[in-house]
Amino acid sequence: MVQQGAYPGPRAGLDIVIPNYNGRQFLETCLQSIFLQTFASFQVIVVDNGSADGSVDFLQESYPSVKVIALSENLGFSAAVNRGIAAGDSPLVFLLNNDTELAPDCLERLLQAAEQHDDAFFAPKMLSFREREILDGVGDGYLRGGVGYRLGTMERDSEVYSKERRVFGACGGAALYRRLMLERLGLFDEDFFAYLEDVDLNFRANRAGLTCRCVPAARVYHIGSATTGSKINPFTVRLSTRNNLYLLLKNYRASMAFRFLPAIIVYQFFWLLFVIKKGQFFSYCSGLIAFLRGARQVFRKRRTILAAPGISERELRGRILRAENDVVQSIMRRRESQGKGKGLLRLYAKIFL
Repeated sequence: MVQQGAYPGPRAGLDIVIPNYNGRQFLETCLQSIFLQTFASFQVIVVDNGSADGSVDFLQESYPSVKVIALSENLGFSAAVNRGIAAGDSPLVFLLNNDTELAPDCLERLLQAAEQHDDAFFAPKMLSFREREILDGVGDGYLRGGVGYRLGTMERDSEVYSKERRVFGACGGAALYRRLMLERLGLFDEDFFAYLEDVDLNFRANRAGLTCRCVPAARVYHIGSATTGSKINPFTVRLSTRNNLYLLLKNYRASMAFRFLPAIIVYQFFWLLFVIKKGQFFSYCSGLIAFLRGARQVFRKRRTILAAPGISERELRGRILRAENDVVQSIMRRRESQGKGKGLLRLYAKIFL
């Protein structure tokens, strides 16, 4: 089991890793906010995923201090950030989406938290870029069906989300990791390509007994869905369907899968209804086929992960249930603020939580 108290202080420096795919229009806002930070001991690494919009030329001409790793093709989010992480050597890694803007003291606040606490990774408060009183997420919760949920998403910012606390994990769109954690657990799973790769890492971290701390004082403003153009489209549905099943196969022991089977079935049923409603049934089927094609390779990774030292299955189940309760409470707050009913959520909590 990884010992949390063994981490060194963070002031030796920071690697900021930004994946980019045709995001030229966002880079200036993102980078300007980084170079205006109150904390200045960092290296910026942008990994370009074969962009065709002049992103690399722009970076080389306008930001010569930025280290650019130009890939010849789009290898996906996981591969891009892994290349960026490997290119640095600082004890802390800040992973950041290109469609973001940092509050001036964001890094300073995160670094202070990393000095004061022995958590393995940290989640800032993410807010809507356009409506800055609306939350994008304040740390990640988890649903037993095999997906994460950004706590507070689409809720109005409030005192509820203004206190530091431990959460299940961090959204890969803005997260601070200790390099020792990544070296111990391994980097993002490149078989996921994009979507849920951060949830997979969150799960592996919790299995190892590591913790994530939400730092609301560190603020990140996020546009969202900048690469794909929308949250629900054939690409996102296919990969989300496949990767959800990848995560379950890779991280659940048979005993846990059996214990959580009713909740898994409920999630899968409502996900299917949702994609049908959005006219994405064929993309869903494509995701199922992709899962079957890649299942053998993912299963081989499962053996290594489940054999690694970590907390007991009982303790891990406890973490998952607490994380799911956080999600249910967040969704109920959002629905209440929108004047919507909470009956099904209350029933779910009564039966499963």
